[in-house]
Amino acid sequence: MIIRKALFQDSETIASLLMLATGEVIYRFIAERNAQKAKGFLLQFVKCQNTQYSYQNCYVIEDEGEILGALLAYDGAKLHELRKPVLDYIHQHFDPHLLVEDETQAGEFYIDSIGVLPNQQGKGIGARLIQYVISEQIFKKGRTLGLLVDKTNPGAKRLYQKLGFESVGEKNLLGITLEHLQLKSSTGE
Repeated sequence: MIIRKALFQDSETIASLLMLATGEVIYRFIAERNAQKAKGFLLQFVKCQNTQYSYQNCYVIEDEGEILGALLAYDGAKLHELRKPVLDYIHQHFDPHLLVEDETQAGEFYIDSIGVLPNQQGKGIGARLIQYVISEQIFKKGRTLGLLVDKTNPGAKRLYQKLGFESVGEKNLLGITLEHLQLKSSTGE
């Protein structure tokens, strides 16, 4: 298995994997529970550069040429810049008044979503992706990692805690209350 930065040609697979993790948020963006429409919406932004969901912000894990999982992460200081094209599209095509709370902030490298193929879940794929990002962002760059976890997903929270993440509070996102976890560099940066 290898972990690498995603490429444009991975976009279709990335969109499918991210739908597993962010489907509820995407449904709220498009104001309907239509899986095909939601995936199409997400795919257009995965294919774009400089958007919140861009392939440029993804890491993938593959085995024998098959992508098994994807992790979407970016610098929290760039949230508004990366989200702007997505929100502009939502406001033009779905809901002109939709307000989306900030899920991250400056000073945090934010793990937005992790998706693993259903037949590969429970095999440590997600943990390997997170460990890779920990190595790249904390050990090499001294950054603080952050993520949100749904309170109805205690298994995910246990995994994040096992990897060293600690609760730092709560955040609301589109009417969903999520727990905010962080993992800080031991150097205190």
